[in-house]
Amino acid sequence: MSADPAAPAVLTVRLAAPRGFCAGVDRAIQVVEATLERFGAPVYVRHEIVHNRHVVSRLRDMGAVFVETLEECPDDRPVVFSAHGSPRSVMEGAQARGMTFLDATCPLVSKVHVEAARHHAAGRQVLLIGHAGHPEVVGTMGQLPDGAVMLIETLQDAQSFVPQGEGGVAYVTQTTLSVDDTAEIVEALKARFPDMAAPHRDDICYATTNRQEAVKSIAGECDVLLVIGSANSSNSVRLVEVGLRAGAPKAFLIDDADDLDLAWLAGARTVGVTAGASAPEDLVQGVIHKLAGAFAVTVEEVGAARETVSFKLPRALLA
Repeated sequence: MSADPAAPAVLTVRLAAPRGFCAGVDRAIQVVEATLERFGAPVYVRHEIVHNRHVVSRLRDMGAVFVETLEECPDDRPVVFSAHGSPRSVMEGAQARGMTFLDATCPLVSKVHVEAARHHAAGRQVLLIGHAGHPEVVGTMGQLPDGAVMLIETLQDAQSFVPQGEGGVAYVTQTTLSVDDTAEIVEALKARFPDMAAPHRDDICYATTNRQEAVKSIAGECDVLLVIGSANSSNSVRLVEVGLRAGAPKAFLIDDADDLDLAWLAGARTVGVTAGASAPEDLVQGVIHKLAGAFAVTVEEVGAARETVSFKLPRALLA
């Protein structure tokens, strides 16, 4: 008996785990929600609380007002600082104005701030491996005086920068980088500066590492990889890059199911699906639902790590 030509094509979805929200993102969103509940709307948020269009839109509908500078915030309304961290001058400005503020900086980003300050206090030149202009990088560099932190973006930067002073060098990193790319840069720095001080624990956060490892585990078996996340999400963009490097023939970053062009899947038998650390799970299920409307879908969840990390809300919201 021949196959029914009208039957939908068979598609296996390899669903990466872990995916989606990390503990830092979950905490930051809860900070905004709890601040709205306690103080009422509007609550001002300096920068997008996390880099996801859907999350920001939902919180805006609840009464959050997203701004880029503290100057846009009135003195008499609460302001929340985003998960990415803010320069020290921002918090000092809020204190000087007597503002009520809640710091939603991810504790793992705060760890990097503490490390950078410790190295600076010890007289070392601080090297920050990261991407220029990313709010996390701006916040980390803003913990120290101007010129105290040297940004290293590329392998070429690591090979060519000239250290200042006699106190030696130390490095810290943005938490959402490619693990492999960062390792290459660190090795180049170590080759030049064998005594370079390093973090006690890797600065690239557990969630970034786990999501990249999960993508690596499925990429080579997929005809197409779909990464759900917004274009300004560093960790989501890195997942696309990691997937392509790990063997996915094609990889696309999409905000949601509406961004999915089914023509990308022509001839595909296996599709990988994952989500960046700031993308909610309902967006993942929306993509799977759209795939199920066009194909005979079988979903296989592929787990690489189990995450149990959680972070407490700021004390001001627990009282």
